Amino acid sequence: MFIIDAHLDLSMNAMEWNRDLRSSVFDIRKREKGLTDKPDRAKGTVAFPELRKGNIGLVVATQIARYVAPENPLPGWHSPQQAWAQTQAQLAWYKAMEADGEMIMIKDLTMLEQHISIWLNDTLNEKKPIGYILSLEGADSLVTLENLYVAYHYGLRAIGPAHYGPGRYSNGTDATGHLNEQGKTLLKEMEKLNIILDATHLCDDAFWDAMEIFNGHIWASHNNCRALVDHNRQFSDEMINALVAKGAVIGAALDAWMMVPGWKRNSSTPENMQCNLEKMIDHIDHICQLAGNSLHVGIGTDLDGAFGKEQCPYDLETIADLQKLPDLFKARGYSKADIENIMHSNWLRFIRNAWK
Repeated sequence: MFIIDAHLDLSMNAMEWNRDLRSSVFDIRKREKGLTDKPDRAKGTVAFPELRKGNIGLVVATQIARYVAPENPLPGWHSPQQAWAQTQAQLAWYKAMEADGEMIMIKDLTMLEQHISIWLNDTLNEKKPIGYILSLEGADSLVTLENLYVAYHYGLRAIGPAHYGPGRYSNGTDATGHLNEQGKTLLKEMEKLNIILDATHLCDDAFWDAMEIFNGHIWASHNNCRALVDHNRQFSDEMINALVAKGAVIGAALDAWMMVPGWKRNSSTPENMQCNLEKMIDHIDHICQLAGNSLHVGIGTDLDGAFGKEQCPYDLETIADLQKLPDLFKARGYSKADIENIMHSNWLRFIRNAWK
């Protein structure tokens, strides 16, 4: 089945993890064997050959660079200008992959339809470029709103204003506080440009502010359910209902600590926490039950988002194993139409509506 993954940090892996994603996952693991600079070394799950093997022909791919103030203990860049420069390096990598025939940026409806027709034909996937919609995870790198317009013109089509901690435009996961004036202005300018608002990572205060003031198109690229794993990173049922009312689609993530309660970093393992792909379906099913249908949920794995096999479902060796999901949904009683909605149709409907 054709799959759309609404959240992959491809350029971060290329530029900060130094992974050549044209190589297979297994070759990348072999090259990283013995490295200890990052906890997920030799445990990655995402590369272009595995995307093609899994029939994952369209992704939402990120730029990401956080600004951190002197008192902020999170990793990041010490000025917005440095953060902007990092996103431009990431953009240069995407362009290099386009020049190499590996990827193609999708930024309007015509390009979307042409790309989908390529992936739905019978030619070998190995010959097909992976389509990507460019998204910015955390808006800290937008030095001023002039940068927003520059980014829109080079193809940026979605923004999540927040990431972890305090942000220049919005506070995110593990932080609190309402949208500041700069954040409110950002949302208004995004609305003018028809840039999609990604509600992922917004702290609760900022989430409700955004729901009130933003009248454009909203999705949540990679988010799970607070009712199943109680943490502010997750959406409460009330938040899910608000997103459903706005016509949003929520992408289910595969970061183990978001999937199962009680995860302890650096000690829990997917096996001892019984974290498998069924747990992803639990979160998806929860959203479907709240919505009363399968129209508001999709896949947004966040695989290799600074974690690897040590912190994702034990029955997923690479991202190609997303192809296990249709049978798992079928075993839960989901119809073929429901499964297609979740695997790709909901994202396609959302994008077509946003870009029409």
